[in-house]
Amino acid sequence: MDYDLTEQQNDIRDLAWQLAKQKIKPVREHYDQTEEYPWPIVEELRKADLFGVYVPEAYGGLGGNTLELVLVVEQLSRACGGIALSVAATGLGTIPIIFFGNAEQRKRWLPELASGKRLGAFALTEPGAGSDATATKCTAVLDGDHYVVNGQKNFCTNGNAADVYTFFATTNPKRGSRGLSAFVVEKGTPGFSFGKKEQKMGIRASWTYDLVFNNCRIPKANLLYKEGYGLFVAQGTFDLSRPGVASQALGIAQGALDETMDYVRVRKQFGQTIASFQAIQHMLADCGTQIEASRALLYCTAKALDKAVLPAVASAIEKNAVVFDEMNRLEVKRWTKESGMCKVMCSDTAMRVTTDCVQMCGGIGYMRDFPVEKYMRDAKITQIYEGTNQIQRNEIAMMMIKEAASKAREAAA
Repeated sequence: MDYDLTEQQNDIRDLAWQLAKQKIKPVREHYDQTEEYPWPIVEELRKADLFGVYVPEAYGGLGGNTLELVLVVEQLSRACGGIALSVAATGLGTIPIIFFGNAEQRKRWLPELASGKRLGAFALTEPGAGSDATATKCTAVLDGDHYVVNGQKNFCTNGNAADVYTFFATTNPKRGSRGLSAFVVEKGTPGFSFGKKEQKMGIRASWTYDLVFNNCRIPKANLLYKEGYGLFVAQGTFDLSRPGVASQALGIAQGALDETMDYVRVRKQFGQTIASFQAIQHMLADCGTQIEASRALLYCTAKALDKAVLPAVASAIEKNAVVFDEMNRLEVKRWTKESGMCKVMCSDTAMRVTTDCVQMCGGIGYMRDFPVEKYMRDAKITQIYEGTNQIQRNEIAMMMIKEAASKAREAAA
């Protein structure tokens, strides 16, 4: 399918796939089994400048945005969804700095994140605050020019591998959701440490850690946007980042189908390849259709989002302003509905496709020495993190209802 990508976007996609084939595929089983962090692959991705494809040129990036990140994560995930998270999770930690950081904060953190010299991470979830971010118990108390942070975050992707963490704490517990604030903390800050490393079903090449704050003093200058606006930062980030999860899921689905297609074309039963059986052909057709439909929605959404957002990014950089403020000034719509749709559709597709791929490959598909079962294990998390698909459906429906009400008011006026 021709998605009318620019020459640079085609080059980015092709480079990411070449690296995935040549550098990731040969070692993905090793990292899945050992759960080591894939630092040699990270170095290859750094050399290829793939960490900065979505970062503005003013901060050392390639000047793209959502679509460029989507293209990279999709192609890397075709080989390994876990290793691809070194880029995707850094993107999730970087996006709030791009869109909610002031000019000084952008200059301070973005260049090294864009180069891949430092990795990023994002920490919102707590033991008692998952889908309900307003239940956050981690606190940040202002003391002179610093905030004193106490509490715990869990399920932090890129935990202990990253150097720059965007995290959320309550600065005013009495105000509930209006008391939540967003901060950046750097690895090595006194009082900031790491707790348990999670043992996961899938994406095992990616580290997932608890973050622990014990009287951790963070400079006031590390507050993102404004005190009490943490929920805005979190929601605004997810509006922009969920296509990244969708692209991971899409890449996992495509990778599983690639491996399955290679297998069913040579595997013989009853004197013929199993690809010649109509039952298998129908499953292949369904898998291919679901993947292409998901890709169409994802690319279309990413393109439209970028068209709306990039002028605000450019204007904010020129004015030394906050991008989020420029988005409001230019009346850029929220992309909650479309981003949620991408995440739901692509992750549900990934789970259906990988399950069907295991089925089509039969007994060998269930074995650890054949790659399809890994795709199935990796796919599941895409339906869960950055907002479960049940929560996504709530948000999609909410936005649809709001849009319908707005149209009704306009029609009645």
